Amino acid sequence: CIDDHSWTLFEHLSHVGIERTIEDHESVMEVLSGWAMDTDSRLYFRKNYAKYEFFRKPLDFFPDHMLSISTETNGSADHSELIQTFLKSSTCPEIHGYLHAKERSGLYFSNKGTSKEPRHLQFFADFSDSDVYTVLSAKKLHGAPTEFAFCVKVPDSHNLLCADDEQTRTCWITAMRLLKFGMQLYQNFIQPHQKQKTSPMRSISENSLVAMDFSGQKSRVIENPCEALSVAVEEGLSWRVSRTNGHGSPSSAQSSVPNIAIHLTQPWFHGKLAREEAQRLITQQGLIDGVFLLRDSQSNPKTFVLSLCHTHLVFFILVDDEGDLFYSLDDGLTRFTDLIQLVEFYQLNRGVLPCKLKHHCAQIAL
Repeated sequence: CIDDHSWTLFEHLSHVGIERTIEDHESVMEVLSGWAMDTDSRLYFRKNYAKYEFFRKPLDFFPDHMLSISTETNGSADHSELIQTFLKSSTCPEIHGYLHAKERSGLYFSNKGTSKEPRHLQFFADFSDSDVYTVLSAKKLHGAPTEFAFCVKVPDSHNLLCADDEQTRTCWITAMRLLKFGMQLYQNFIQPHQKQKTSPMRSISENSLVAMDFSGQKSRVIENPCEALSVAVEEGLSWRVSRTNGHGSPSSAQSSVPNIAIHLTQPWFHGKLAREEAQRLITQQGLIDGVFLLRDSQSNPKTFVLSLCHTHLVFFILVDDEGDLFYSLDDGLTRFTDLIQLVEFYQLNRGVLPCKLKHHCAQIAL
């Protein structure tokens, strides 16, 4: 996994329904040494696309209304300012907000509104000997008011906190990771990039993709960004034209019946997955733009559903199968003979979607 940040080890404590990311620099043996012999504790190895996304898009993780810095910059924070402040001083962004607390919890909380005076602050937890976990099934297992709960766990106890929405929970957990590990997280983030410079392996990341022209006798790399954009637009239009003839019906050069089984072996297809399970799987693998999967529709067995994450929300988009002739997301304007063509098209073109398809949800969890 030299150049893939997303592969992640998770510590899963089934008996209390919580889990956390094991940071890339942590010793797995030290984690295992903290497990009790009579508890059901496990390690999972799966994708987490949001693990370092806050270094790329910090404002997605630290919204203005939760940042104290925003009051000092005329009500708005700056992307580069957050990163530079952290890199220069390892200072975690100061955030604030309301959380539901169960019994005695960690951090500091104010008993005087938003006051930060020492006399109004009460101590919660020291992060040097505690870890932050995401709570699974918070309502069912712990009676939490929402499902967006997290846990500050110390060796002898765990303190539950609950946010009102996913963005708020993500903000708090990210800030706690930065506060606990500081610059070590940034070193983990840039390490694969440093290895790429000396590794003979070809990177398969999105940044390594280049535009190619195969129209002549020899292929060539398109270095001009304007030319590359023009080719991408023409390619997108050609997909629409090649799927239909002048009357809008399927081309006679193609089979009149789509290949209904070709998608079954694709890693992004999850078969008869329930809507709730699709939501849970995408949440597990990181609520960042472009995380997606395809599954069978529960309400109509002949259709499919595209589950796609955008702005921390999961959208469910019906894939039409117009009389078993083609698949489409835009009422037949752009048509595809199979789901693989559909996915590949929307990985290159946003089309009617809120964002391109970037990261597929992998079913593998070891």
